[in-house]
Amino acid sequence: MSSLNSSQLMNSASNRSGYSLLWVIVALALGGFGIGTTEFVAMGLIQEIAQGVGVTVPVAGHMISAYALGVVVGAPVIAIMCARVPRKGLLLALMLFFTVGNAATAFAPDFNSLVISRFIAGLPHGAYFGVAALVAATLAGPARRAQAVAHVMLGLTIATVIGVPFATWLGQHLGWRSGFVFAAAIGALTILAITVTLPKIAIATDASIQTELAGLKNRQMWLTLGIAAIGFGGLFSVYTFVSPLLTHYTQVSIRYVPVALAVWGLGMVSGGLVGGWLADRGMKKALYSIVFSMIAAFAIAPFMMQNFYSALIALFLMGATGMALGPALQTRLMDVAGQAQTLAASLNHSAFNIANAQGAWLGSMVISAGYGWLAPIWVGVGLSIGGLVMLMISLKLDKQPLDKQLLDKQPRH
Repeated sequence: MSSLNSSQLMNSASNRSGYSLLWVIVALALGGFGIGTTEFVAMGLIQEIAQGVGVTVPVAGHMISAYALGVVVGAPVIAIMCARVPRKGLLLALMLFFTVGNAATAFAPDFNSLVISRFIAGLPHGAYFGVAALVAATLAGPARRAQAVAHVMLGLTIATVIGVPFATWLGQHLGWRSGFVFAAAIGALTILAITVTLPKIAIATDASIQTELAGLKNRQMWLTLGIAAIGFGGLFSVYTFVSPLLTHYTQVSIRYVPVALAVWGLGMVSGGLVGGWLADRGMKKALYSIVFSMIAAFAIAPFMMQNFYSALIALFLMGATGMALGPALQTRLMDVAGQAQTLAASLNHSAFNIANAQGAWLGSMVISAGYGWLAPIWVGVGLSIGGLVMLMISLKLDKQPLDKQLLDKQPRH
């Protein structure tokens, strides 16, 4: 996006309703920054957390799965049950839940309490991003809604570059609990920001529990979500164990882990931008190109992990190719979701975190089985191939003409 386009979007901020679109987007993106920080910092601090609560590193990986399962459960339930809840009030409630969940993690007395608190902190994740994206699109208007949504989601990717490395560094120097105190503080700041900046937003006249539930019958929506649930798994099978992989296999000091996480984050930011660019120029070709690139990146990574500098390149490539899939799948999901846009937007993050849960779990399994610290990368190869299979099934079955798809998406009166 050019600086001119960004400026045009942000300078449309002053409007007759008395709110600033610039500050609305900053407030919503701040929430995404907090969510991205808490989701990924657990991976950067996994060794410190394991030692702190007296469990092994593979067992500590279960807390990451617990957070992901919270997202999986919370996103569809909240999207469906809160279809008629005012958007501003819902966003405030979701961020309050997020803040309390992270505070509970910071003060968890034992591992079981830690797992429960991570599950609770994950519940508002998917619904927050789904509702925030729709709010940004509504306030920006039809001509600029894509730019507004992109700016909101930028909070998540910036978290991987700045928030996660900083919280990891904080946790290493002040104790792992401080990383989650930081996330809770961002949540509290977001509550204040949303309270001050967001106007009241009228609920769509056709919004209802029944409309959202109807989306559950959409075959292509489920197939697209399946690509994400499987294909993204490799991203997390590796990211969960980046810290011990670097310290035990690559043999570098743990103080370099934040640097590696920042490089991974830069890859994710770059990949997201490239993935969106490719999707705009042909969805089918983009999806195939990205998935094949993922498979290649994971396949060559094990041979690059012996040296720290080549390992950084491998981490960048895995992060970039993995995240490139995100905007392409989100765009396809919007095309096939019909009127269940809130449910689809929320379920996209559920699918992403199913991938998170299974990736962390499979990575733990292969390490515990004695296959070594490189084994999670090979899990990534397998899951990427699984995503390719799901993609082939989805596109093969997707024979409905585009004109009919677009007609089906139009509201019926």
